[in-house]
Amino acid sequence: MFGFLQRGQSITRIAFDPPKPAPDRAGLALVLIVRNEARHAAEWARFHALAGVSRFYVYDNGCTDGTIEVLRAALGEALVVMPWNQKLRDGRGHEIHNQVLAYAHATRNFGGRHRWLSYLDVDEFLVPKQADSLPQALAHLGGCRCISLPWHMFGRAGHMQPPAGGVLENYTRRNPDPMSNTRGLRNFKMIVDPCHVTAIKVHAIETDGQTDTCNDRGESFSLTARETRAFYSADHIQLNHYYTRSDAELRAKIARGPNLTTPDADHLRRVLRKVENIEAGEVEDRAALDYLARVTGGRTAGFPAGTPVTG
Repeated sequence: MFGFLQRGQSITRIAFDPPKPAPDRAGLALVLIVRNEARHAAEWARFHALAGVSRFYVYDNGCTDGTIEVLRAALGEALVVMPWNQKLRDGRGHEIHNQVLAYAHATRNFGGRHRWLSYLDVDEFLVPKQADSLPQALAHLGGCRCISLPWHMFGRAGHMQPPAGGVLENYTRRNPDPMSNTRGLRNFKMIVDPCHVTAIKVHAIETDGQTDTCNDRGESFSLTARETRAFYSADHIQLNHYYTRSDAELRAKIARGPNLTTPDADHLRRVLRKVENIEAGEVEDRAALDYLARVTGGRTAGFPAGTPVTG
């Protein structure tokens, strides 16, 4: 069923036959692979449940800090947990990217139940800009099978230690240019029609054997043209990437290492360079807080503990 293609000494693209659509498929589901994010998991889960996500497929990459229990308390029956603590290689020793493997597994096994599927990390938030929910924000995109959303990269906001409260209220400054050519700043996550997905990478998805993708206005571009400024739109859905959080959490993130085995010095150098670029010329961005204020009647303070789960 799966076909693997290699890049260097790792397998970062997985091809497969798309799932068949269930007759009653509907709604938006999220796929998350996670390891030890108990501090922030509830806020992430409640935000996306509030925004209309109906199912969460969580791949447990060896959590030991109570992350899964936090998610279960926040999401209840909307949560599906898969154990996923592994590093797999093919017969030639090429490492299979565990995150890509999780995305492929979720798409093939669960995608047929849903109209839309997206793949996030706990530091990534899908923010409706005009509509009151993500399904409403996607309603005009029925002709698109793959929607690419550019990262909006948020930095440390001066926090050396984790501040009281949630990520959304404490980190409101980001790099001003989501389409910057600066290495490490411009990238995308996707929302797809899972019943047309034929291959997956972390930041690019093929549908019906093609790499064309839409922006959130529904305009179609080639994968190469996705990199141009003409592609940019966050009119309907903005993808916030809280890459650093506090400096202490950034250092812990570096210590955990990347999804693929990488020499420690290379990983450290790459992350610190990216952080320096993120924090160059930051602008204020309150889109996530504006959304919460709109749909909760202004109850943004204390959101992680105080907002009921819906959806």
